[in-house]
Amino acid sequence: RPGLALCAGCGGRIQDPFLLRVSPDLEWHVACLKCAECGQPLDETCTCFLRDGKAYCKRDYSRLFGIKCAQCRASFSSSDLVMRARDHVYHLECFRCAACGRQLLPGDQFCLRDRDLLCRADHGHNHDGTAA
Repeated sequence: RPGLALCAGCGGRIQDPFLLRVSPDLEWHVACLKCAECGQPLDETCTCFLRDGKAYCKRDYSRLFGIKCAQCRASFSSSDLVMRARDHVYHLECFRCAACGRQLLPGDQFCLRDRDLLCRADHGHNHDGTAA
């Protein structure tokens, strides 16, 4: 449909022989489809992610909108193993007791107090070591 489509990037009419269709209703000039954050061209060699009508490369989309570790605030890779506590997600190595620093393993009992993970031994104590 060259000549009829409007580019979602610049708003201009697409007269080019080729256009990029990212979703059923968004079409782009080949030169206009770039990451809204870093400007990297998004073509057949780079995965494109859409959010609120803007296109992002995989790295920036993950950094801006992906789930982050509740402890270190870093993003997760697709190969990361994770631990969950309520609505918080952690890297395995970040899933540690806030009081003693011991890594909590699958099957360990723990509690989540405010945003702090506490192992069973430290659950009944305040952070200064006194009984709760």
